[in-house]
Amino acid sequence: MRELVIGGRTIGDDTGCFVIAEIGHNHQGDLDKAKELFRAAKDAGADAVKLQKRDNRRLFTRELYDSPYDNENSFGATYGEHREALELGRDAYLELRDYAAELELVFFATAFDETSADLLEELDLPAYKIASGDLRNTPLLRHVAAFGKPLVLSTGGATLEDVDRALDTVLPTNSKLCLLQCTAAYPASVEELELGVITTFRERYPDVVVGLSDHQDGIAMALVAYMLGARVIEKHFTLSHTAKGTDHAFSLMPEGMRKLVRDLRRVPAAIGDGVKRPLPSEEKPLEKMGKKLVASRDLPAGHVLAAGDLVAKSPADSGLPPYALDELLGRPLVRPLVEEETLRADDVGCAAAEKGRLPAGSRAASSIE
Repeated sequence: MRELVIGGRTIGDDTGCFVIAEIGHNHQGDLDKAKELFRAAKDAGADAVKLQKRDNRRLFTRELYDSPYDNENSFGATYGEHREALELGRDAYLELRDYAAELELVFFATAFDETSADLLEELDLPAYKIASGDLRNTPLLRHVAAFGKPLVLSTGGATLEDVDRALDTVLPTNSKLCLLQCTAAYPASVEELELGVITTFRERYPDVVVGLSDHQDGIAMALVAYMLGARVIEKHFTLSHTAKGTDHAFSLMPEGMRKLVRDLRRVPAAIGDGVKRPLPSEEKPLEKMGKKLVASRDLPAGHVLAAGDLVAKSPADSGLPPYALDELLGRPLVRPLVEEETLRADDVGCAAAEKGRLPAGSRAASSIE
C-alpha cells in the first residue's frame, strides 16, 4: 500500500495533499525571521516547513569556499562567508524545532552532508529531505536512510537509472520514502515541469508515495500534479519577492501559499465519488432552463398526435420532457389541450403510458433538459 507518515500526518492515495513550505535560507540567517516565516506558513495552512542544513567547510572545496562572491545577492566577500552568514546553528534549530511544535507544524530540513544529517538526527526531527544534487550521492543516501525516518527525495536532473539506483540504495534499509518529481531550475518554466513523470513514478514504484517539488512561480501546476497522483507538494516560501537572495523571486508569498493550500484542500471534494446524479442545487436552475412538452396549438380530444403538434418550452416545472416526444406521436389525446398547455402522461390514450414507458409528470422527471 502506498502510504507514508510524516510527523503524525498520513499521506497516501486516498488522502489530501501534504504541503511543504520550503523556506530554505530565505530566513537570511536570522532566527526571528525564520520564526516569522514559520508563523506565516502556519497561517497559510501549510503542513510543514523545511530549512536547509550545511556544514559548509565540509561540503565545499577550499577553492570554492574561498572564492570571491561579489554580487547583489551576496552576504559575504567570499562564497564561504556568504554561506556561513545564511546558516543557522544547533541552538537556532533547537529553538525552531520547539517553536514549530507550538504551532503544530511539521519541521524538518534538507541534509546536504553527513555531519548536518547527524545534527538533525540529534535534534530528533521527524523526516529528512535529500536535494536533487545528492540523488547520486549513495553514501549520503545510505547514511540518512539508516536513521529509519521518512525520507523525501528530489529527482531534478535525473534519469530513471539514477532514480532506480537511489531507491536501490534506500529501500533495503528504509521503506519510508517519498519521491518528488523536480526540475532543478530556479525558476522552472511550465514547459520544463514534466508532470507526466509523476505518472511514470507511480507506475514504476507502486509502493512509493510520489509528489512534486515545484519551482515554477505559480500555483496552478501543483493542482495538476495532485490530479496526476502527487500527494506531497513542496513550494519555496518567502515574505517578500524583493528580499535579498536568489530564491525569493520565484517563491510563494503568504497569500500565494494560502491560495495553493486552499485549492489543494478543495480538490478531493471537487472530485467527488464518481457517481453522476442530479443535485439539489441544480433543481431550480434546471427547472428554469429545462423544457417540457406543450401543445403548439389548440388540439381537440381524440386528436392523434403528429409532428408539429407538440413543442418543447421552458420552464420544466411539470409535465413530460422532450425526450418523450417519439413515444407520443401516433397516440390519441384523451382530453383537449389549448395552445401552450402542458401535456401529461395521462393525457394520451396510449399503452405506453400504462406500461410506464412514458415518464410520470413529476417535476423531477421533467427537469431533464
